[in-house]
Amino acid sequence: MANDIPYKSYCWSIGTTSYRTKNFNRSIERQLQLMREFRLKPENADRPWAELQKPYYYCLKENGFLKGNAGRPQKDAREKVSGLACIGLLDENRNVTKPGMMLINAVKNGDFRADNILELPKDSYIYLKQLLKTSVNVGGYTVRPFIVFLYLESKLKYLTYDEFTYLLPLCTDINSTDEIIGGILKARRGQSGLDGILISVIMGKENYKAAYRKFMDDEVTEDLICCIGMNRKSRSYDKPYYKFYKLLEKAVLEKDGGSVRGLFEAVKGISGRQRVYWTKYLFGTMSKAKLEQSGCAALKKNEITSAADISEFKDIFFKKMHLFKAKSMLGDYFDLNRRYFNITDITIFENGRVCLDILPGIFFGETAGGLIKSGFEKCPLLTENAGMEEIAPCLKEDAGRLYTALGRKYGIEVTCAEQAHGILKREKYKKFNKLIDEKFPRSQIVNLLGRFETRDDEYLRKNITDNADVPTMFEYIIAIAWYMISGRKGDVLSYMNLSLEAGLLPKSHASGGAADIVYEYGAESGCPEHSLLIEATLSEKTNQRHMEMEPVSRHLGNYMLEHPGRKAYCVFTATYLDLNVISDFRSRKNAEYFAADGSKSVQGMEIIPLQTSEIKAALEGGINYAELYKIFDCAFKSGEKTSSWYKNQISCRISARRET
Repeated sequence: MANDIPYKSYCWSIGTTSYRTKNFNRSIERQLQLMREFRLKPENADRPWAELQKPYYYCLKENGFLKGNAGRPQKDAREKVSGLACIGLLDENRNVTKPGMMLINAVKNGDFRADNILELPKDSYIYLKQLLKTSVNVGGYTVRPFIVFLYLESKLKYLTYDEFTYLLPLCTDINSTDEIIGGILKARRGQSGLDGILISVIMGKENYKAAYRKFMDDEVTEDLICCIGMNRKSRSYDKPYYKFYKLLEKAVLEKDGGSVRGLFEAVKGISGRQRVYWTKYLFGTMSKAKLEQSGCAALKKNEITSAADISEFKDIFFKKMHLFKAKSMLGDYFDLNRRYFNITDITIFENGRVCLDILPGIFFGETAGGLIKSGFEKCPLLTENAGMEEIAPCLKEDAGRLYTALGRKYGIEVTCAEQAHGILKREKYKKFNKLIDEKFPRSQIVNLLGRFETRDDEYLRKNITDNADVPTMFEYIIAIAWYMISGRKGDVLSYMNLSLEAGLLPKSHASGGAADIVYEYGAESGCPEHSLLIEATLSEKTNQRHMEMEPVSRHLGNYMLEHPGRKAYCVFTATYLDLNVISDFRSRKNAEYFAADGSKSVQGMEIIPLQTSEIKAALEGGINYAELYKIFDCAFKSGEKTSSWYKNQISCRISARRET
């Protein structure tokens, strides 16, 4: 048997690839809440985590966090919380830490205010500080991944998705980090390729040097292939490579066309993305039928198929084998690292590039040079509440310096927070309108509303975001639809009661206790100055009656009590309207609504039910808000009986206006 050559990690990731869940932010928050409740039970309070893994798994299952029956519940429990311990929200014994409790309290209180110099929501700022402190061990080296990313971003201004995926995680010390930066700059100038950089890093490792020498010197056997493959999980995973190698050697060096068909089949035995890489490298897009007719001509012309002798062939095979293994592994890490980086709300992943949002980009652009000094050492404050300056002295928050740098970026003088807010708001709306133009044009909003009607949830997650649940996405799309109907006027990003990522996609529910959207209108186009509360729901039939009638009228009533003298009404929008819900809302026209203590009241409330079919019609017909307002006003004043009121006063009027 060939001597074992151990696998030794040469790249980093945050968390575990076994835990890549939808609604990532909410999943973290819910797990912290459940772990806190679990640990508060007397029977669990002081027990070590090793004894609690199985009970915790069943706790998650009882609370609807998990489905199915795991064959190894302890393993599942470990995987679910390992990432939270990695970023310091749980300690080594899986107790909720001080930063974890801060996050729990922020969520419990619905307190996501931006009370920090970077204008980040409270939860995002907690995550940012935790990511700055987070370190991982890579082959004996300590690395703080987020700090390394900030350093590269400050030097390179952005990373492409390929650079983020395949090169950033190779930065394990200051020397490799500077080498990667230099390699990226050369690649951008066309002087090298990313694959060359990646294989150069791999081949610089001692275990890969030893494996290469052994492979080049020894006769190739199945045991040798398994030895030099250094599979992370088990040597046996690399057994299919032996048959593949022998057939490829025969096809290339002996020009045996008959072996090509077997080679095509042998590739299928290789696991994961490695199979895809090898197939593309050797065969491109050639079909099996054409391949059988072509023999050796079916093989693409490249380094390995042009090898002149066994030595050159083995050299190329070894390097390609480990290049494709590395790319497969790093490809798995991309989504994981993206999810953790995104929870800080300072990173933007779009158009194939990763960069920082405006204010964080300026802040870390000026501090990354000092911050990288902490990038390869463990932070003792991971589980403690620590200020930015405690994490690293260079992160001292200096508003004056930050505003000066912001002004320099835009060529104007900025001396106060108000001026800074004005610039950031202007730039945010530029980005939001660009997002609408590219991702959510009018036709796509109509399409998405149809997908909500049929509950095509997978399509919605793929085309909106996978970091929000479907009801939250519905509120978000309704807000964009109303922004379009309103001629893209109004501060809709403030009117939404939603948390948004740095890329301006939704990530969580609105704060409880208020209307979903509160749109403010000035007096124009025949409409008085007024407020419009928009309630959006996906509940249907009986559930709609139970869930919506009381909250909708309460939200509008409370708003009117809090804003006496200001005209306000509500639009209740849903994919389906229950007739009894319509009847209830119509009855509010003459109802008196009282404050909780009975000290004051408002007489009559205007609640207009509106089905998504009519919103689609308005969008397709180019109907603007002033026209809708008049339709709603006439409908509200109408005395038509409830059974036909919606069809005649809302639906038909919108259809008629659309056709003119």
